[in-house]
Amino acid sequence: MTSDKNRLYIGSAVALLLAAGAGFGIARFTQPAPPAAQTPAAEAKPGDDVAIDAAGIRSSQIVVAQSASGELDAAIAASATVDSTPDAEAVLTPRAAGTVVRIFKRIGDPVRAGETLALVESRDASAIAADRSAASARVTLATKQLARERSLLAQGVSPRADYETAEANLAVARADAMRASAAAGAARVAGDGRSVAVVSPVSGRVTAASANLGQFVSAEAELFRVADPSRLQITASVPPADATRVRVRDRVELSLADGAIIAGRVRSSTGVVDAQTRGATVVIEASAGSSVLAPGQLVQARIFASGGATKSGVMVPQDAVQTLGERTVVFVRTAAGFRAQTVQAGARSGGLVAIVSGLKGGTQIATTNAFLLKAELEKESAE
Repeated sequence: MTSDKNRLYIGSAVALLLAAGAGFGIARFTQPAPPAAQTPAAEAKPGDDVAIDAAGIRSSQIVVAQSASGELDAAIAASATVDSTPDAEAVLTPRAAGTVVRIFKRIGDPVRAGETLALVESRDASAIAADRSAASARVTLATKQLARERSLLAQGVSPRADYETAEANLAVARADAMRASAAAGAARVAGDGRSVAVVSPVSGRVTAASANLGQFVSAEAELFRVADPSRLQITASVPPADATRVRVRDRVELSLADGAIIAGRVRSSTGVVDAQTRGATVVIEASAGSSVLAPGQLVQARIFASGGATKSGVMVPQDAVQTLGERTVVFVRTAAGFRAQTVQAGARSGGLVAIVSGLKGGTQIATTNAFLLKAELEKESAE
């Protein structure tokens, strides 16, 4: 009896175990599968190229310039003034006191060399003209006397001493006539014999005119200024410590008020410190773009002095260096536009940045308005 009960208990236990195993298997297979693990996709790096043609560069006013070779302290910043060359500007004055009776030119009018701008009626001019006429008459009289003495000498009527006296009188009369003619020419006596002409010695345009009709003016009073705007020079005042490093033909960048940059070269340096400005004068000639310059205009000059400077470093304008994400870049000119090139920037001074690595000297890069290229790349990245 007991053995039958034991068999019954064992069978029930086995049945329970089988049922539990079957239930676990069914639950396992009927349970929904967990979601598959998502592998994060790699972030696409935005392109560094900005496509823009020459017309777009001009319309965006993006300035392209070469990166300069040399150390940062090789660039000398100085204020400069645009002037006419000494032989391209003239101050016009009357050579005698008198009254302005005719004015032929006004401010802005073109003038040719030797052209008369005004007439000044003067007593001195009348006296000079009369002196010239009298000297000419004496030459005529002396010429006739010499001819008569020559004829008498040939006939044996007059002694040779009278002929030689007449010959000397003619020479004196001619010398006196030359003096009177030179005085009339120096005074610019007009053909009417009573006025002096105000004549321009250079071609150009009238830049100043202070003469008024009927005005009495003294001798050597300034009435007009004439300048040739195409013949210009830029004078910069450089600290004495930096002037010794400036050499002839050193490269210069001239910055205008509107941000435009004009290339130039050092023409000469005085090497003498001015007593008033306490600086040495450096004369600069604009290589191109001088049509936008005018006498009296103020510009900022950056002289890349070659004296004592090494060529291992690279310098770029501060506007050329941009931050793109975590990178410092400059935009290098390409055939299709620009490419953001990663660089390592160093010290900054005088509007320039020293590039430690990533850029070679002489590379064409975007300077002014380079931030527009950065904005275009960021826009493309956001899209």
